[in-house]
This record gives sequence, C-alpha cells and structure tokens, in this order.
Amino acid sequence: MTLKQRLTLAAYSAGWWFAAPLAALYLLWRGLAQREYRWHWGERFLGRGSPPPPGRPLVWVHAVSVGETRAAQPLIERLASELPDAAFVLTHMTPTGRAVGQSIVASLPGRVVQRYSPYDLPFAVARFMREVRPSLGVVMETEIWPNLLHAARRAGVPLLLANARLSEKSAARGRRVALLLKPAAATFDRIAAQSEADRARIAQWYEGRIDVTGNLKFDLEVDQALVAAGRAQRAVWDKRPVWLCASTRDGEEALLLASLTGYRGKSASDPIFVIVPRHPQRFDEVVRLIEAKGMTCVRRSHGPWPAEVPAGAVLLGDTMGEMALYYALADVALIGGSLLDFGAQNLIEACAVGTPVVLGPSTFNFAQVALDAVAAGAAMQVRDADAALATMAELCGDQERLHAMSMAALDFSRAHRGSTARVAKIATELLAH
Repeated sequence: MTLKQRLTLAAYSAGWWFAAPLAALYLLWRGLAQREYRWHWGERFLGRGSPPPPGRPLVWVHAVSVGETRAAQPLIERLASELPDAAFVLTHMTPTGRAVGQSIVASLPGRVVQRYSPYDLPFAVARFMREVRPSLGVVMETEIWPNLLHAARRAGVPLLLANARLSEKSAARGRRVALLLKPAAATFDRIAAQSEADRARIAQWYEGRIDVTGNLKFDLEVDQALVAAGRAQRAVWDKRPVWLCASTRDGEEALLLASLTGYRGKSASDPIFVIVPRHPQRFDEVVRLIEAKGMTCVRRSHGPWPAEVPAGAVLLGDTMGEMALYYALADVALIGGSLLDFGAQNLIEACAVGTPVVLGPSTFNFAQVALDAVAAGAAMQVRDADAALATMAELCGDQERLHAMSMAALDFSRAHRGSTARVAKIATELLAH
C-alpha cells in the first residue's frame, strides 16, 4: 500500500472506535423489534465465538444476510461433498441471514459452525482470524470489510470473492473511497463474477484474475414439499386469480394497496392479493397499513389461509422460509424492491417455480438477471405500481400468455444453472495452493 492508502486505512480504523458505541445503540434499537439483535455481541465486537471443529481444513464463508446465505448453500454443499475432511465457518451480519443458515448447519451435521462476522475493528478481526484459522476464505457478492480482509491476508488465508456483483451505482460510490477499497480488493486471490458487466466494473478497482461464473442462486434447489403445498392452496382457491407481491420493501406496500382499490369489488373473480414483506420486523407495520386502508389482513402465521378469502381481504405472508410456497400459489409475482430505488430482490426463485414475473423500474441488484429474464419472456418490466397491477390483471386475463411465460420462466431458470461447479473449482484450486 502507498502511504496515502495506509493513512486512509488508519483513519477508517479510528473511525470504527467512534462508531462502535453507535453500533451498540443500533443493535439495541433493532432489538426492540427483533430480539436476535441483542444476542452474540461477543462475536460482533470482540471476534470471539464458537470454535470450529478441530483437526480439519477449514473453509470460512461470509454471507451477510438472507440472499447471500441462500447463494452460499449450494456452494458449501458442493465443497463439503468434494472435500469430505473439510469443516466450515459460516459468518453473517444479520439475524435473518443466520436463521437461513441454520438449514446448512442441519444438512451437514458436525461440519458447520455459525458466527456473526466481527465489526471491522482491528483487534476484533485479528482475534477472529486467530480463533478460526481458515485454510480458505470465501466472501459472497459485495462484502468488502477492509480490516477483515487485510487481517486474512496477514494470516496467509487465500481469499475468493464469489458470486461477485457490482452495480454502476455501487461502482460510483466505490470510486469516492478508492484509497480504502482498492487495497482491500487486492487481498482477493481470485474473483468469480456473475456477469461480463460485473467483471468490467470490478476490473476498474481490481487488477487480478476475474472469472465470469454466473449466478449461484440459479443452482438453489427448490423445496418441492413447499411447492406442492402452494399448488394445493392454489387449487383450493379455484378460478380466482392470485397476485403475489414478493419481498416488498418499505414504502412499496402503500403504493400497491393504493393501486389495488381499483381491482376490488367488481366481481366474484376479484384477485386474491398476497403481500410478503422482505423483512420480518416490518410484518406488524404492514398489517397496520392494510387495516388503515379499511381492508382485512389475514396472516399466514395465524394458521392456514381460508378456502374462501373474504371480500376486501389482503393475505400477509408473515413466515420465514416459505417463499417457494408463496411463488407456487401465485399466478404472477411482482418482485419487491423494484418499485422504489432498492434495486429489486431476487427473481430467480420465482422463475425456478415457473411463476411469471413483473418488475418495476429499479433492478440494479439483479440487472443482468432482469434483462435476461425479460429477453427470455419470463418477466415483464413496468414503470410503477399502477402499471404493475394492470399488467398482472392483463396476464391473468390471458391464460395462454400466462402459461407461455410460466414455461419460459422454467426454461430460463434451467438454462442458467452450473455456477456452483465453476466456483467450487476455483475454491479447490486456491485450497490446493
């Protein structure tokens, strides 16, 4: 590193000392709505946690939250199969990511330990490296923590940035702190990018080898039991169209509920409207939004949904781990995060179930996937909430077109599989060296 880069890193580290009390207050505040934020502070602030299984080569996988953890699952399972003596430490930053990761722990008994990744305090990341002693580090998608990565480099840990993506918006932000990020990026031995566009943007601040390996999320196996349960629920509702708003973000539900009023009370075939918020801490907030509109909210967590959905009711998917069920019961799905400037949530799981997709204007988190899905006929992109619901109504009124989109979604999902094998090959090559 140059002197200027070293001074920038020192200033960043000093900033973390001032930020640590604010981080503690943030955890306490989040803990009011989600108690899991009050747990495991030793892992977050001290780098201290459950020890990994002794006497095994150790692969450390960092998956910040839900999406990254799901993407990591097929990779971990593939590496566990190819490296039967290896153990894994799976780190997260959010309780929801940690909760999703428990299925990985259950699928590989005795081989996976979960911890929170420490905040980027120099002493905490150094202790984490001493306790874990990984033989390989795999960082998912876009998580760049400079002190953590430099600590891994000092410990001689080969690093792979897997399923890497970088939107133009993020690249522009990164250029403003290039003195900090460029040396941190240089700690990676290899980068596996999702697309050619991601590789081109990443190459602006990383001079090493970048392979284009596709998106790991295409290789996730859909839970067929959940799909069957969703199909069974759909059959109960017979001919009423089912519109799903999946993984909605703050502000989007209000837009959708306002638009929905134009489609209610017209006939017995009014759409059954299902909302699944992205974050569990917002479930109660969305209930209040629905009731403020004079609608009845029927919560999935309160028991099975009724065979006869009351007029004016909105169904709330307020459970975790059931997205495949929600997609399977829907005729068409609007992907949340795309109506406002959040960059869209993952549309791959909807396509894997064969559910036609509607996207709003904001898709930068899944830019290439969104473009490819639209080109394949699996998705449609619209300008706003009004246009989204109008498109859902139009599709449900044309069963032939809806079926064609469903088949296109399945074909699109299958055609993009195979990233796991390519990324696993890179990981084993790094381990061998």
